[in-house]
Amino acid sequence: MKTIRITPRGYCHGVVNAINTITNLDTLSTKKPIYILGMVIHNKKVVDSLSQMDLISLHDESKTRFELLDEIDSGTVIFTAHGVSPKVYNKAIEKGLTIIDTTCDDVVKSQDTITEYANKGYEVIFIGNSAHPESEAAIEISDKVHVIESVDDLLSLAIDYNKVALTNQTTMSIFDVFYISEEAKKRYPNIIIIDEICNATRIRQEAVAIQDKDVDHCFIVGDKLSNNSRKLSEVSIKIAKIDSTLIESIEDIDINKLKEYTSVSVTSGASTPTKITKEVISFLEQFDKDNPSTHINKSSLTKHNLLSKKPLPN
Repeated sequence: MKTIRITPRGYCHGVVNAINTITNLDTLSTKKPIYILGMVIHNKKVVDSLSQMDLISLHDESKTRFELLDEIDSGTVIFTAHGVSPKVYNKAIEKGLTIIDTTCDDVVKSQDTITEYANKGYEVIFIGNSAHPESEAAIEISDKVHVIESVDDLLSLAIDYNKVALTNQTTMSIFDVFYISEEAKKRYPNIIIIDEICNATRIRQEAVAIQDKDVDHCFIVGDKLSNNSRKLSEVSIKIAKIDSTLIESIEDIDINKLKEYTSVSVTSGASTPTKITKEVISFLEQFDKDNPSTHINKSSLTKHNLLSKKPLPN
């Protein structure tokens, strides 16, 4: 099948830093037990792969990172690439935990911006997914932070009109942020707009938006928990006008639907391992609707061979 590879795709620098930091931990000099506060990145396959190491991932969608810290009494805590609020950081210090911080530099910059404007007395509107760790951290910075997901949320705000700043989660859709920002300008004429979409998210979305219009379908390889992956699929559908499916591996590809396509495009989210995307591309390129032997979409990747690094010693 004709398969168009959309670039760039795959790991961003923040994810590379987090994965490299964790897979290269020297446990001989790191206090045990070692906990990861939340999912290190939003990819269940990577989290599963890390489970074979001497690490304990704490993830509960019903609890904040601040609350998850109550489950740690000693040892080391790893803060994920999504970042944590100063409130969480200080609690970890108070508990006497060793801290390994893998927060992405772009997230740090965004949090610094929020802190700066909140300290100046601004009401800070934060465009983000309310269930995302970035939004959780943002709202814990100050009671002046207001998380919104839509224009309807914006219109329901009751805040001071004089000093308002607007910023966003780093992995949001550049098109959604632009639309909400334009509406915010109408409501708050003196608003200060600070665009914090990270460059990795931006250029991946732009590439999907301008992809070949003759493509029948666009496959986004990424975890359903990954906000940036979901947004890539939305951009394909809403902006490029090309139907799209978010898949976690080749096993999610619907073979019957694939037989209907002549050409497809492929990209992946910023937290998707290269091995998974390569396997998807290889499968699509060899696919022949008239040859059943090319229809077997069983992945050869497991938690033992997904990541290149060997398990940490006990």
